[in-house]
Amino acid sequence: MSGKFIISLDFELHWGAAEKWDVDEMRTYFLNTVKYIPELLLTFQEYNIRCTWATVGFLFAKNKKQLTDFSPKVKPTYDRRELSYYNIIPQLGNDETDDPFHYGPSLIQQILNTPGQELASHTFAHYYCNELGQTVEQFDADLKAAQIIAKENFGVRLQSLVFPRNQFNKEYLQVAKKNGIKVVRSNPNVWFWNWNFGKFKPLFRALDTLIPISNSLCFLKPTKDEDLLCLPASRFFRPFNPREKSIQRIKLNRIKREMTYAAKHNRIYHLWWHPHNFGDDIESNRAQLIEILSHFKELEYKYKFTSSNMGDYAMV
Repeated sequence: MSGKFIISLDFELHWGAAEKWDVDEMRTYFLNTVKYIPELLLTFQEYNIRCTWATVGFLFAKNKKQLTDFSPKVKPTYDRRELSYYNIIPQLGNDETDDPFHYGPSLIQQILNTPGQELASHTFAHYYCNELGQTVEQFDADLKAAQIIAKENFGVRLQSLVFPRNQFNKEYLQVAKKNGIKVVRSNPNVWFWNWNFGKFKPLFRALDTLIPISNSLCFLKPTKDEDLLCLPASRFFRPFNPREKSIQRIKLNRIKREMTYAAKHNRIYHLWWHPHNFGDDIESNRAQLIEILSHFKELEYKYKFTSSNMGDYAMV
């Protein structure tokens, strides 16, 4: 069996951190993102890239009334109340035309119209599965809402799930399965993800983008947990940062070397990021992505490295 190259995207726009981000201050950032997504889809089509778009359920709504109507009656009761984004719904615009940062049906339709693209779940309300105060019943209600709005507006049954902020919760997998999920993205099986390093964890993860302080992040096959397939993330594709210009090449080469290893050894390499990560500098991030995809095409030719989305594994 040849190696596989998986890309999964956490498609969330402002819903990714509504409690932190001032949408007015980041207006250009999100406008750049929204304008770039159709081009990104064309790029994937040009390079024959299959990709999973794990999409926040709020973005499926056609307007504020629909967003409210499809919201579950049972909502998360986080100890940190600001994490429940239902609180900001009264402040939203009416639809995608006057508020493209909180609604995305036209973009979702473009995803569905592009060959090889999988529409997947990032939960309905960017649900945080490891936060204090919330319950498994609330998570169940959230996933039900995500499936209902996907079916109503796009005729789609979501098969793959990415946990927001990578808050992977093994205890919630049975609930995911009950709600039609077959494949989930899990976290890398390396020491600085699994151990409790607190504030040092981001430091170790950032260091690993430059030098290998972990074992190989590619893997031979998906694992199975609670009858769901788990596809561990291999690498977060960090956006271009002008303050890190001197080490940008090192990060990019690290990804390419990992891809090459996976291709040569018939393993799976799973790259992920958020579409909005490109928003500050579309041009530089576009160039980096094209370099990665061009490298993929070389590996495809030499080693029969193939592109897959998460949903492809639901068919296995």
